[in-house]
Amino acid sequence: MPKEGNCVIAQSGGPTAVINASLLGVIEEAMKQHPIRAIYGAKNGIIGLIDEELYDLRMEDPEELKLLKTTPSSALGSCRYQLKPFEHDEKDYVKIFNVFEAHNIRYFFYIGGNDSMDTADKLTRYAKKIGYDICIIGIPKTIDNDLVMTDHCPGFGSAAKYIATSVMEIARDAVVYPTNIVTIIEVMGRNAGWLAAASALAAKDIGAPDLIYLPEVPFSVDKFLDDVRNIHKKTGKITIVVSEGIKDKDGKYIADMSHKFGIDAFGHVQLGGAAFVLENIIREEVEKRVKSIQFNVLQRSAAHIMSKTDVEEAYMVGRMAVKYAVEGASGYMVAIKRDSDSPYSSSTELVELYKVANAEKLVPLAWISHDGNYVKEEVLNYIQPLIEGEVEVKFEKGLPRYAKLRKIMVPKKVV
Repeated sequence: MPKEGNCVIAQSGGPTAVINASLLGVIEEAMKQHPIRAIYGAKNGIIGLIDEELYDLRMEDPEELKLLKTTPSSALGSCRYQLKPFEHDEKDYVKIFNVFEAHNIRYFFYIGGNDSMDTADKLTRYAKKIGYDICIIGIPKTIDNDLVMTDHCPGFGSAAKYIATSVMEIARDAVVYPTNIVTIIEVMGRNAGWLAAASALAAKDIGAPDLIYLPEVPFSVDKFLDDVRNIHKKTGKITIVVSEGIKDKDGKYIADMSHKFGIDAFGHVQLGGAAFVLENIIREEVEKRVKSIQFNVLQRSAAHIMSKTDVEEAYMVGRMAVKYAVEGASGYMVAIKRDSDSPYSSSTELVELYKVANAEKLVPLAWISHDGNYVKEEVLNYIQPLIEGEVEVKFEKGLPRYAKLRKIMVPKKVV
């Protein structure tokens, strides 16, 4: 029998253009499920559970909730907070499960990436340890597309579409003058180069980018300079795309050649600056007229150019998470299964959280050029369906109209 009780939804990690579509999917499906009574949203991810800061989502205006489907970023707030293994420290777990019990939470949905799936897995195992009856489901989200056990991740398609479009526009801007120029574009991707690879879709326009460098292949400055010089001699105009996480054969980040970066809560280096380093190298060695461009957070929440495929799949995994949970599933992530490429279609399946947590899906080396400076057709065939379709966004006075939640707090019950 389905568990009768309340549910909590939380969002974690970096925002995306479609993470709120997943949130809406959970909310709308939860409203249809009789066993689920109250629907709460945790403020700032897992931190909201620890601090017992919950929003009553049934108190929101239904029309505002509908706007979540085309509203970027994390409507409930996010966090980068790592739960320590409960075998070493149970303090946070005790707080979270006190909140679960006080509010009769029997369903928990966590929307996030690798580290969020680790959090959901830890909570699942702790619930079993203390005998607390709850269904915990992970919902995938990441523009990096580096979650394993799923064909791709919600958020990636829209980011890939933004990157490919922006590279097309930048490349067109760069060729209007008769003078030579080298343009270096840096996109996100610490260890996985899916976003940089997506820039190759722009080549169908005017042939740019000319070079693409992914973190899956060790980066050599000398080889890079040879690549640039060869093209520079032929055309004088070069567009280059690099992942923020490119590193040399010793594992040293190229971005780190100029200065040190911080470390986040999960021990990941906070990157940014590879393009700037390479700009200075090219200016000294090849061409004085050189520009470096960092897309930075622009690529994460670019809802004005969302992929319809991405939006609909994000919504789908949210809805299916609730259906699976009500059927009794717990300790799983909702994965996307590619059923067909022509025409493209997809469905969902459950994969165990522990198999997803802290693992990374990289671009296959077989999909990267032999010289390590471009990608092969297999990458384009894989990404193309994920960027397709346009979304109708509501506008007001010339600007997008995004959801404005009331965020009414639920009274605290834990002393």
